[in-house]
Amino acid sequence: MQELSQTRLGEVIQASSTTFCAQCYELYSLPPLGTLVKTNEGDNELYAVVYQAFTEGIEPGRKPIARGKDEPSEEAVFKANPQLVKLLRSEFAALVVGHKRDGRVNQYLPPRPARLHGFVYECSSEEIAGFSRCYTFLTLLVNAKAETPSDELIAAVLRLMSASQEDPRAFLVNAGKELAALLGQDYARLKAILERIKP
Repeated sequence: MQELSQTRLGEVIQASSTTFCAQCYELYSLPPLGTLVKTNEGDNELYAVVYQAFTEGIEPGRKPIARGKDEPSEEAVFKANPQLVKLLRSEFAALVVGHKRDGRVNQYLPPRPARLHGFVYECSSEEIAGFSRCYTFLTLLVNAKAETPSDELIAAVLRLMSASQEDPRAFLVNAGKELAALLGQDYARLKAILERIKP
């Protein structure tokens, strides 16, 4: 059972073994790139990091059109066209990086994908700190084939996770060492990521 105090970000509308997509309940209420989120799949609690976010029209073949030529502000566009809130949707995609079963966190893919219409929550600082005690999830991120370049995603995840640590600098140093082991043959890529996670 989820705690009522947790921030519910949206609802799963598409899922695979490695990713899921969620629709936000409120337009533009998107979590930042790299946010650790969770959803349930039976007895498993799935952990994932946000790698893509977008807002678009609800009809696939119909693009939104410009409406603000004679409006003084962006807010005025929505006031003059209240139907826009119903015609647009905000969604985010998340890459699965682990799961929890029987109280144990596993940083590898779960046996089954997320369930459709499952609620997606933002992980608390305590959950982030607990999940990031181990760096095994970095292997999944290094090898990710997501729309967002994996180097940018790795850097965003580590920056956000470091904010939940008792010693953010030590966390980033240890993450850098793990990345060095994973990317030892690709110095240019390693250097680019490390430059993006400097405290």
